[in-house]
Amino acid sequence: MTTTSQQELFRFLEDRFACAQACAECARSCALRASLVEPDGSEQQERVRRKAIMCVEMCDATCRVLSEQNQVDEDAIRMQVERCREVCLDGAQVLDGCSGAQDTAKACRECAQACTDFLDTLR
Repeated sequence: MTTTSQQELFRFLEDRFACAQACAECARSCALRASLVEPDGSEQQERVRRKAIMCVEMCDATCRVLSEQNQVDEDAIRMQVERCREVCLDGAQVLDGCSGAQDTAKACRECAQACTDFLDTLR
């Protein structure tokens, strides 16, 4: 692996970590709001919490796959990163509907863009 590709990998891993942190914070926040039994909002809060948790898990799994890059073939890496991008975009759409989750939605979109950028380096 060249120094440039190592730097790209490190930047990508940092992006995943930042997104996972933002999604985890949103999941905690939404879980707290849902536990307060908000009328006319608890179902939405639970949906947001589930989407945020899915994003955290996908970002974490992607970091693991990428950190083991020498042991995983490029097709597997590509599939994982593409799936991460999809989950992050889906999560961002759901998070847009949650009051106070705009920063997390933005982080998910940035994560998805980083996935797209990284995929371009694999071509």
